[in-house]
This record gives sequence, C-alpha cells and structure tokens, in this order.
Amino acid sequence: MKEPSSPGGKSQKKFGSSNHTSIGGAAVNEEELKKRIAEELALEQARREAEAQKRSKQNQLSLQDEVAKALDRERTASSEHLARAVLRERVSAEDERMKTQLLEMECKAKQLEEKEKELKKHETYYKEQLNRLEERSSQFYKVTTEQYEKAVNEVKSRFKRYKADPVCVDLQNQIFQCYQLNPKETLSCSALAAEYFKCVQHARQCNAGRGG
Repeated sequence: MKEPSSPGGKSQKKFGSSNHTSIGGAAVNEEELKKRIAEELALEQARREAEAQKRSKQNQLSLQDEVAKALDRERTASSEHLARAVLRERVSAEDERMKTQLLEMECKAKQLEEKEKELKKHETYYKEQLNRLEERSSQFYKVTTEQYEKAVNEVKSRFKRYKADPVCVDLQNQIFQCYQLNPKETLSCSALAAEYFKCVQHARQCNAGRGG
C-alpha cells in the first residue's frame, strides 16, 4: 500500500519548483542586462569615435583654414614686398634718368656759354677789323681827294691859257653821293674811289703828254 503523502511534502515540492523558475528568470535578466550594457557601451564607443572624428575633422578644417590664412598672409606680404621692390627700382631708375638729364643740361649750358664767349671774341675781332678798314678807307678817301686837288691845281697852273674841262666829273659825283648815303660804311665806296683815282691819274698823264 502507498503511504499517503503529507501536505508538508507537497508544499516543499511546489516551493522547490517555484525557486528554480525564479533563479532561471534571474539568469535570463542578467544576460539581457549584460547584452544591453554591451550595446550601450558599443553605442557610447561609437558616439565617442564619431565625436573624435568630428573633432579631428574640425581640427583638420581649422588647420587647413589656418594654413590657407598663413599662405594668404605670406602671398600678401610677398606681393607687398615685390611691389615695394618694384617701386624702389622705378624710383631709382627715375632718379638716375633725372640725374643724367641734369648732367646733360649742365653740359649743354657750359657748351653754350663757351660758344657765347667765342662769339663775343669773334664779334670784338670783327669790330676791330671793321674799324680799321673804315679808318683805312677814310684815309684813302682823304689821300685821293688831296691828290685830286693837287692834280687839278697842277693842271691849272700848267695850262692857265687853256680852258680845261673838269676831269672824271661823273665818278666824283658818284663818290660824293656814295659817302653821303653811307656815312658809316665808307668801305662800300672804296671801289668808286679807286676807279676815280685811276681816272685822275690817267687824266694827269694825258695832260702831261699834251704839255710836252
């Protein structure tokens, strides 16, 4: 015959079964918790990596921007330096050109001054020569007039009984007119005076031949 089971025995069996289920549920919750924690850690790691990449990219962009700005500043400085160098070169070239022009002008001024001095010397020389020629012409006219008067007097003294006509009257009138028209340029009358002198000499010779 089966022994009747006591109520206490049934109660212990049920309790044991309930405790096993609770432990299994706790194990399941722990696995899910670990999985969830692992997922959260992975998400956190991914978020940190994304933020790190973002910061790295931002730093890279910032670095590129700084490099670009530095290059721009360098190009600007180089352009300004080149512009100043070109300007200095142009100013230097302009100064040299102005100095050269100034030296050329000074040289030309000296040459003109020397030419002016030379012209003044020539002018003085020509004036002296002209004065000498005028003096000689005046003396020649005086001598010619005296010779003419002397010749006339000699002819008159030799041939008083003959009525003598004046000699070289046309040339004499031309000489007087020339000296009246050119009182300061007696050289212009020298040719007429020479011709008149020859005419008087010829007249004297002719009269002397007749008297002999």
